[in-house]
Amino acid sequence: MDNNSAEYYLSRCLERIEAIFERGASDQWATYDFEKLSDAIYERTEVRLSVTTLKRIWGKLKYGSAPTITTLNALARFAGYADWKDLTQKLDQPATPEMGATVGKSPRKSKRLVLGLAGTLMLAAALYFFFISAGEKGRVYHSSQFEFSANKVVTEGVPNSVIFNYTAREKPESLFIVQTWDMSRKTLVSGNKHQHSAIYYYPGYFKAKLVADGQVMKTHDLWITSGGWLCLLEEEPAPIYFKQEECVQNGVVEVNAAMLERHRRLAAGARVRFFNQREMPGLVNDNFTFETKVKNEFDDGANACHHTEVLIQCKDDIIFIPLTAKPCVGDLLLYFCGARVESKSADLSGFGCDLTQWTSLRVETVNKTARIYVNGRKAYTLTFPNHPTEIVGVQYRFNGAAAVKDTRFGSRGKVWEMD
Repeated sequence: MDNNSAEYYLSRCLERIEAIFERGASDQWATYDFEKLSDAIYERTEVRLSVTTLKRIWGKLKYGSAPTITTLNALARFAGYADWKDLTQKLDQPATPEMGATVGKSPRKSKRLVLGLAGTLMLAAALYFFFISAGEKGRVYHSSQFEFSANKVVTEGVPNSVIFNYTAREKPESLFIVQTWDMSRKTLVSGNKHQHSAIYYYPGYFKAKLVADGQVMKTHDLWITSGGWLCLLEEEPAPIYFKQEECVQNGVVEVNAAMLERHRRLAAGARVRFFNQREMPGLVNDNFTFETKVKNEFDDGANACHHTEVLIQCKDDIIFIPLTAKPCVGDLLLYFCGARVESKSADLSGFGCDLTQWTSLRVETVNKTARIYVNGRKAYTLTFPNHPTEIVGVQYRFNGAAAVKDTRFGSRGKVWEMD
């Protein structure tokens, strides 16, 4: 590969990112790993690269065009450079003694030098973060010094604007509002002001936080419901919504190829999501049943695995169930309220199925022990560790045209039909 080519620099950049990320070889990464990488890049660069973009860059999905300069700059910054141009100028500079050059030294001495340098850097980093933490902890606040609340502009549905009301009687050096569970997704606000507005494009149950100098002072539960079934195309910076009467007909929730074409989206590249979030009093994740049928029949080669994700969303937790074509069961992640199972170290072949046909999924949970069935056959059994919490809805993720039907929750003789 030409050392001056963009492909060369990108491959070297990705190598550095994998070393920094420390999650093993990228050819073993699951979708969950790319989600974590997206969060890590955002935390360091404040640029959000989608999971699909990252998968394309790492060769997991077809990429018809070169990455944008915004994407390249974010990758370079995460790898430790000022931007992409800085990376291309500095990446292949000869090593200097300060950088740990090993010219003329034996392999064993070189290794000791590198390890010694690494140890020095780790010690310096530890001391740096110790003093930073000490500085933050040197001034301790009490929650009574702060007020925090939020009001939705509309009762339900998305997009939905939220007005955060806050008061900081003490003036910290930094004051952030964190809109979701993800602490990296934070917005700096002024301690001298009292309102901050934000738009939520996706439904969900969020624990917003007011954070002063790294200390969480107040939290506020914020539930953005879907107003029945919601069908959308995941896009940056905002999704494309389908009208409910268009995607819900005769008990079937569907986004078909014709609907995608109207938005000039090829079915294979379309990230389709379905949501249904609503009140279901008494439905808790330690004792419940869940049933649904899904179908994802589009296949142009890029969607050969028909990878599908079913998410049962809880107030303080998540259940993440994968479905895929049988030949693709080697790259799956199952997450169930603190229990994480990967196909790298467990048999998840039971989640392989023919998604070009209607596929049934059933979850039965009794006293935190869950049994998951695919097309009537047991796919997996586990006991989850997290504390029980209420279930607030369901989400589906597909690539391309897809459909869902016969979705319901049950608990102690009561049934909630998701219609």
